[in-house]
Amino acid sequence: MKPNRKLATRAIALALGGALALPAMSAFAATSYTATDNDTFWSLSKKFGVPLKQLMQANPKIDPLNIYQGLKLTIPAKAAAKAKSSAQASTASSAAKLQAKAVTAKSVMTADGLALSYSKVVDMKATAYSSSAEENGPWGAVDYFGNPLKLGTIAVDPDVIPLGTKVYITGYSFDGLPEGGMIATATDAGSAIQGHRIDIFVPGSRDKVAKFGFQQVKLYVLK
Repeated sequence: MKPNRKLATRAIALALGGALALPAMSAFAATSYTATDNDTFWSLSKKFGVPLKQLMQANPKIDPLNIYQGLKLTIPAKAAAKAKSSAQASTASSAAKLQAKAVTAKSVMTADGLALSYSKVVDMKATAYSSSAEENGPWGAVDYFGNPLKLGTIAVDPDVIPLGTKVYITGYSFDGLPEGGMIATATDAGSAIQGHRIDIFVPGSRDKVAKFGFQQVKLYVLK
């Protein structure tokens, strides 16, 4: 029986098409990354240009509070490529950004008479939280980076105030916090903390901290 030329030709075309498609598919494959002691899911999501949720879904067995040097993580290849171009753009503009901050920076006087330089001031709605298990879930009384909660820890929306930012907060009234104002660092986050809102950690019982309620504060982003 003679072979069906149409079927044979179609089979060859499909085979070639599949071969040509393989490089394109491999471009979307995941790559492996070896973590350092300073890495967190949040910092890696920024470094590789991939949404935090997507990065965590790609590493379902990794404890977000236990990222250590030598740990192998999965990073989408497209994200890694984006990180390279983002890093180049960031390097090119970093000097200009620093110069702009220096020009626009102002100073705020603390209750102790210390002058702090800041780049901008933001009006925020503030709440407070304690170290109780009910407020911190299965992770315990630690911030986003795994450090113990302490006076000066605040939770923020990272899209508004980047994690790691140092700030000076004024306008609150609560006997569990320094009078007049306090220096704090944005090292925590929470699903309920969205937009122009912060959550201030206050040492003490949950019932006592709950009396803070909702207060309007000014947040100075320090240089």
